[in-house]
Amino acid sequence: MTDEEFTQRITGMTQTLFRVCYAQLRQDCDREDAVQETLRKCWQKRGQLRDDRYLQTWVIRVLLNECHDIQRRAKRTQPVDAVPERSVTLQPMAHTRVHDALLQLDERLRMPIVLHYMEGYSVSEVACVLRVPQGTVKTRLRRGREQLRQLLNQQKREVYFSETLG
Repeated sequence: MTDEEFTQRITGMTQTLFRVCYAQLRQDCDREDAVQETLRKCWQKRGQLRDDRYLQTWVIRVLLNECHDIQRRAKRTQPVDAVPERSVTLQPMAHTRVHDALLQLDERLRMPIVLHYMEGYSVSEVACVLRVPQGTVKTRLRRGREQLRQLLNQQKREVYFSETLG
């Protein structure tokens, strides 16, 4: 693959990369750092990719590792009580609730949901990206959906009671 082809394919993936980061990291600045660092690393090591068909899988794997690095650094540098609240964005309330519920899921359940339902990867592709068997992906999708449903129902009840009592 030539440098120009590599650049075009990576450029086409940037929205996907930001959406995956959105499910991993709370702050916009961390998401931007993760994507930028991922692109830098992939550009530097583009010659190590053996099969061009796996470019997207490889880049997402690098991105997930970068997100984990950012989360590890954040744990070491900030006490839990000093973590600022998530900034309010101009998104519809339903999207904010879904995002908040997604962030409450364990990463093992969250990533298959994001990759499969939000990014459109097949179960086999998700298994390849996460390096787990397909059966594990299916189980995590089912458990993640169940927990997400419970979290959203809980949020719905909390909103209802706060509106009726407030």
